[in-house]
Amino acid sequence: MASKDQINEQTIANTYAAMRSEINQIYFKITELEMEVNEHNLVIGAIEPLDPTRRCYRMVGGVLVERTVKEVLPAVKRNKEGIEEVIARLNEALEKKKKELTEFELKFKIRIRRGEREESGEEASAKKEGAAQGVLVGPA
Repeated sequence: MASKDQINEQTIANTYAAMRSEINQIYFKITELEMEVNEHNLVIGAIEPLDPTRRCYRMVGGVLVERTVKEVLPAVKRNKEGIEEVIARLNEALEKKKKELTEFELKFKIRIRRGEREESGEEASAKKEGAAQGVLVGPA
């Protein structure tokens, strides 16, 4: 009977770890897409004030294509909007997964240990002082 309980505990632990991993993957993807939105904003800010007939280049499927600002600007704006929609959907999925994880924690009474032991105030301050001793100053 004890081995069956251990198997069940291991299954619960594996499921919990998988759920946390999924949440971390969603966080990573959201961060990645937010960086892409920022890049799109930089491009839009750079080409918006330019003459619409001016030449510009755009990477399409790994091929650099010559277009005009008038053709590229709407496409970049559409791409940015599409990425923002994906971010919104990922945020919804993230909230759902976080809720599922919380319910799972409550159902199986899961608690997370933060550290093995907490350091006393004196030990922590001594470590901070020791860390600052590696600074070298050159001659004046």
